[in-house]
Amino acid sequence: MATMRTAHTVWEGNLLEGSGKVALDSSGIGQYPVSWPSRAEEPNGKTSPEELIAAAHSSCFSMALSHGLSQAGTPPTRLVTQAEVTFQPGEGITGILLIVEGEVPGLDQPAFLKAAEDAKANCPVSQALKGTEISLRAQLSS
Repeated sequence: MATMRTAHTVWEGNLLEGSGKVALDSSGIGQYPVSWPSRAEEPNGKTSPEELIAAAHSSCFSMALSHGLSQAGTPPTRLVTQAEVTFQPGEGITGILLIVEGEVPGLDQPAFLKAAEDAKANCPVSQALKGTEISLRAQLSS
């Protein structure tokens, strides 16, 4: 069964001096201020489309990797994933780097990297962002 999630943004003013609020409607967990300076310069307590994409990508990738590892008989104890979305004004989103560290009993580094590469290629957010270069660094915890 398909699901739909929604958010909306109310923007006031022009691009450089205006600002807005993005609301996460489906979950109802809040409204977050957004502005051009928070996107192209420093966040200063506001979010950006790129930060929201990073949140979506890191959580989707973690779910896909957890599922893949579990299906292979090596469920993870813990995965910590960071997504770094690079935005270049005038060009747009120029790349995404996924950095994952995992605790996976009984799994070696090459198998972990293979599972992480598969999750990177196949998680739904990666699929939606195919036009963007997505890089990966994957490391098992000691």
